[in-house]
Amino acid sequence: MRILIFTHNYFPEGNALASRFTAMCSHWVTLGHEVQVITNTPNFPMGHIFDGYKNKFVQHELIDGVQVTRVWTYITPNKGTLKRMINFIVFMFMAVWIALFQKRPDIIIGSSPQFFAAWAGLISSRLHWHRVPFIAEIRDLWPDSIVAVGAMKNKKLLAIIYWLEKLLYQWATHIVTVGHGYAEDLKDKGVPEKKISIIPNGVDKDLFLDRLPDENFRTKYDLKNKISCAYIGTIGMAAGLEIVLDAAEQLQKHGHNNIIFFLIGDGADREKLQQDAENRPLNNVIFTGMIPKNNVPEILAAADICFVHLKKKPLFTRVLPSKIFEMAAMKKPIILGVEGFAAQLIQEADAGICIEPENTNAFLNAIEILVQQPELRKNYGEHGQQYVLEHYNRKHLAEQYICVIELITTR
Repeated sequence: MRILIFTHNYFPEGNALASRFTAMCSHWVTLGHEVQVITNTPNFPMGHIFDGYKNKFVQHELIDGVQVTRVWTYITPNKGTLKRMINFIVFMFMAVWIALFQKRPDIIIGSSPQFFAAWAGLISSRLHWHRVPFIAEIRDLWPDSIVAVGAMKNKKLLAIIYWLEKLLYQWATHIVTVGHGYAEDLKDKGVPEKKISIIPNGVDKDLFLDRLPDENFRTKYDLKNKISCAYIGTIGMAAGLEIVLDAAEQLQKHGHNNIIFFLIGDGADREKLQQDAENRPLNNVIFTGMIPKNNVPEILAAADICFVHLKKKPLFTRVLPSKIFEMAAMKKPIILGVEGFAAQLIQEADAGICIEPENTNAFLNAIEILVQQPELRKNYGEHGQQYVLEHYNRKHLAEQYICVIELITTR
């Protein structure tokens, strides 16, 4: 089959969306399919164009057999509202325009977030090619998620986006989402159950396997005889990482200097959090900034404990953060500050300790338990790896996705 995908992020970007489609598309090519991705110039999350790229009208490259077409986009950091909306809408129009000149696909997939990338796929399926089926992939419920973190409050604008959301679900041939929680929400929004398939995020087991710690990393940050607790991912509005600074301050006040927190990544809240850490001041919190996706396994290998956290919001009980799978695959014990489906997964896998989000005392208690019990850390790591490799192998999930596509295209 010929598969055309509209996605706002793709390799070399390393966020969850880019990682998901980079792995899926590469495997689809090995299965004999022709895959084209329409995306933008890599710049996520801070709006800095990656080395080796320019924000051209259109540019093409081949990545692991996948035809990647990048369109000009209004580049802006992943924060604020107005500029990001301009970024999203410009990408939609540019992607739809460039799609006019591509070969007819057998299936079109548009992924949200961001929401208008999904709309680019929907418009192309109706405007360019008659009767080409369209899959709306819903990885985040827009605009519910932006409302939950307070990123948008304009009621008129929200009303328009909610209307567009309803049309997207109604006009899509099929909807693929990443978890049972989102599927329940979609059904609550009136989407028929038979129109929904669940293909969760997973892990690339060839990349994320347990390995010896990166000694250069441990030496650089003087981690000998210390315990490192690492958060790796987007440092954005939803993450609620003030809890790390509060815990670090408590430990520093009580002289527990053997525990070091790493906030690895970038995002809308990184500068604010880093300034707060400097003002307190905290000597046990390290901000590394962005690191290439291919280097993440090396950094994970050097961590003793991993931390996943989102703010205490009802919407986030539906979320399964993709970083869970990568951490577990590398035998890392996880402290999880996310309620709902994510907590159920960690408990079922016996892969770590679940805490109430934004509860500093619970976070400190979990750290104390894992620091004092190295054998427990080891057990959590082994159980987590076994579980995710059995249930969330990305190659197997990519094959399940193809089965969904084949059912849709043969109706």
